Amino acid sequence: MSTGIWILIVIVALLAGLALGFFAARRYMEKYIRENPPISEDQMRMMMMQMGQRPSEKKLHQMMNSMRQQQSEKR
Repeated sequence: MSTGIWILIVIVALLAGLALGFFAARRYMEKYIRENPPISEDQMRMMMMQMGQRPSEKKLHQMMNSMRQQQSEKR
């Protein structure tokens, strides 16, 4: 009987650790995204202007789409 209780305690502890780890990782990622947001179109426009290029809407959309595509390939 005591062996069954120990097995139950181990399973409950593992499940609790899994849940705690999930929520801790989620909170960390939300904080990271808040502190380091992904680049926006306005930031891209300013970057292109600083490099001496005239940012057209077509070029901005192409660059944003290529960045999104690269991010989705990493996942």
